[in-house]
Amino acid sequence: MTSSCPIPPSSTSGSDAPVRFTLRQLNLMVRDTIDMQLPDQYWVEAELSECREHGGHCYMELIEKDSRSNTPVARASAKCWRQTWQMVQPYFERTTGQPLRAGIKVLLQVYAQFHEAFGFSWIVSDIDPTYTIGDMARRRQEIIRLLKEEGVFDLQHELCLPLFCQRIAVISAQGAAGYGDFCQQLVNNNYGLQFHVTLFPAVMQGEQVEQSVIAALNSIYSDSRTCPATASAGFPMPPFDCVVIIRGGGATADLSGFDTLALAENVAQFPLPVITGIGHDRDESILDMVAHTRVKTPTAAAAFLIDNLKRVLDRLTDAQQHMSVAVTRNIAARKTQVANLSTLIPTLAMRTLNNGRHRIELIENQLPAAIERRLTDHKHRLERLTLLLQGFDPQLLLSRGYSITLHNGRSVRDSSLLQPGDEIETRVEKGSFKAIVK
Repeated sequence: MTSSCPIPPSSTSGSDAPVRFTLRQLNLMVRDTIDMQLPDQYWVEAELSECREHGGHCYMELIEKDSRSNTPVARASAKCWRQTWQMVQPYFERTTGQPLRAGIKVLLQVYAQFHEAFGFSWIVSDIDPTYTIGDMARRRQEIIRLLKEEGVFDLQHELCLPLFCQRIAVISAQGAAGYGDFCQQLVNNNYGLQFHVTLFPAVMQGEQVEQSVIAALNSIYSDSRTCPATASAGFPMPPFDCVVIIRGGGATADLSGFDTLALAENVAQFPLPVITGIGHDRDESILDMVAHTRVKTPTAAAAFLIDNLKRVLDRLTDAQQHMSVAVTRNIAARKTQVANLSTLIPTLAMRTLNNGRHRIELIENQLPAAIERRLTDHKHRLERLTLLLQGFDPQLLLSRGYSITLHNGRSVRDSSLLQPGDEIETRVEKGSFKAIVK
């Protein structure tokens, strides 16, 4: 191969002076060397540390990291010229569902190029999206594995959506068409149901999705803790019944921000049910997997809330109808009972009066005989008591030859109690006499 860089003579004066090159000459030698030594195209695996588009061209910074320490071990610049970029970019985004951005791994077909004015660069001629899909799948599986190991993957599924789910905290882009459609559908529902929506603005596409949505969740949580109802009730009572994360419109390629570990952890552990409607038909994002309920679009999220509240309204209506029928039947039964009682009361009263008269007549007939029996019984008892008392009469004992000795008016039962000189009185049947104790 003929060199395009002429080599100057070793010396212009025959002396031993060193060979000198201009910078351009030296760079041309490098370019020719690279062209000769690296004439082919090569497939290279790398991570994008930077990716920007300018003037229709794409400028990339490639990096390789140590698998154990995660520190860079190689760096290089790469360019994809406009003609190639216009073909590979749409195909990559359609296939992977995300744009080329910093932090993803890619498989690039490149060839070496050294320009004497701009230096060395790898020129991208093709990109294999299937490699990135595989890496994305591995990352998704790793995130899912970590969430399950932490025990948070199914936490949202254990929450119950409130029956009266009407206070909605919405995370969406300010002024987004999807948010407008969501609110309009809630307001114009066919059943006249009322909802109260509070918007917490967030970036819903690009690299700021994770940080912005997490910040919105933190704001909702802070509002819940400072709710006046919480302070008055003495226990947490958030002002919202659920959180809705919606995204309407925009490129499907901008959904990669919903497949991050930090965002999934925040949603999975959030204390309110989270409903997602981020507007795509491809495989579920990790955010969808950990959310309480996943729907496709913002309008589908609104329809879900309307249907939920309509089911509650139907239950209340059915309960009201059952209560009305039960009360009507109960009133009719009580009226029948009252009517029956009103016809029975005269008969019962007459029967009661007749029974009372009959009992009075029986008592009147039985009363004289009962009084006579009672008087006779008392007379006999009195006679028995009289005889009994007569048996204890002291005079009766005296008539039988017994005597009673008294000292100071009391009968003497023990002679040892008397002292010489005591005066005693002895009573006999006929009379009494006194004596002095010697």
